[in-house]
Amino acid sequence: MVGGPDGLKAGNPDLEAMCSSGPWFSHLIYFLLQIVVRIMSDERFEDLFQEKTVTKQKLFPGDKVEAVVAGTSGENVFLDVGAKSEGVISAAELRNEDGELTVKPGDTLAVFLLAVRNGEMVFTTRIGSGQASVQELEDAFHSGIPVEGRVTGEIKGGFQVTVAGQRGFCPYSQMDIRRIENPDEYVDKTFSFKIIEFGNRGRNIILSARAVMEEERARQREALEQSLEEGMQVEGTVSSIREFGAFVDIGGVDGLIPISELAWGQVERVEDILEQGQKVQVVVKKLDWERDRISLSLKETLENPWERVEEKYPVGSVHVGRVSRLANFGAFISLEPGVDGLLHISKLGAGRRINHPREVLEPGQEITVKIDGVEREKQRISLVPEDFTDSAGTEKKEKESGREPSFRPQAPGSMGTLGDLLKAQLKK
Repeated sequence: MVGGPDGLKAGNPDLEAMCSSGPWFSHLIYFLLQIVVRIMSDERFEDLFQEKTVTKQKLFPGDKVEAVVAGTSGENVFLDVGAKSEGVISAAELRNEDGELTVKPGDTLAVFLLAVRNGEMVFTTRIGSGQASVQELEDAFHSGIPVEGRVTGEIKGGFQVTVAGQRGFCPYSQMDIRRIENPDEYVDKTFSFKIIEFGNRGRNIILSARAVMEEERARQREALEQSLEEGMQVEGTVSSIREFGAFVDIGGVDGLIPISELAWGQVERVEDILEQGQKVQVVVKKLDWERDRISLSLKETLENPWERVEEKYPVGSVHVGRVSRLANFGAFISLEPGVDGLLHISKLGAGRRINHPREVLEPGQEITVKIDGVEREKQRISLVPEDFTDSAGTEKKEKESGREPSFRPQAPGSMGTLGDLLKAQLKK
């Protein structure tokens, strides 16, 4: 193929005769032979022209696409959406408060196909809070395109909403995906809505913000199913508080932090730890997509206080604690959040036998205690009162030192222990 058309016809009488009809025929023959050679060598035909295959997409009203600004003319902005013809969008949607266009040729926009009118594709970013025709609102209703509306007040059964100069109504149940606790929080704010009813030529417009939120959460959930794993630490927002725990929105789905996973210590009220709307870091404990259950933990993002318990609470050290709860066998003393020690009932009463710790202690009471034993692995600390003395152990030490046992007064009316009675009988 080297040498061009002249090199091809040299030495070939038949080809020379065909090419004698004109130079254009010679070049055509050369070009066709190039194509044959390229095909035989498995080269792509489009590479010969250095072109890419362009797929023209067919769009339907309501479709969301990425468009490139092709140019402007008066009150129209023309868009290249990869279709056979350009689309158009009202320039009013793309102006700022000073009336200046916020886009220029080459910029990319996310737009919805609103309608096809007289063969022209009409797009919108979202019907806004400015003026719009009744026809545009009806197109948005049929196409499922979201609209922006401003909540202007609360009325019977829901909210009054202004959408592009038209008045609409959003029921309480359609204002949010969660139960509305305080309606005033929604007034004078702008939200995205779907028009779920359109009647009487625009005089009866029913809106739903919930529908938009559910669609967005469905997209977020799909992404989370692909990326979320047990053991991951994620950020979320407390969406609601219940007696048994707190629900946290982690970006499309709600997970539950049980009250037992709020802190290392015992938690009586969820409100003592979290409040609605608070940002938190949580660890994903368990995922069950089929049952829509996600278990979360807040305490696992915090340092486990038992890791340093032997260092902070060595045996024999004295600390001030608070009675956290009482049981038949003793009192649990909180030394710090997440670290409780047990003060056994046998160590209470100052030598007097008691039937229940409530006879000498009450929940919330401060008490000075001494560390009697620590088992970090089992998360157990045994305590005794600061002034507690083991009478048997003390008497033994006194005898070994050659001193007389110290006198210990008995409780009034007491006959003493069984050992005391036996000693008295032997002396007789």
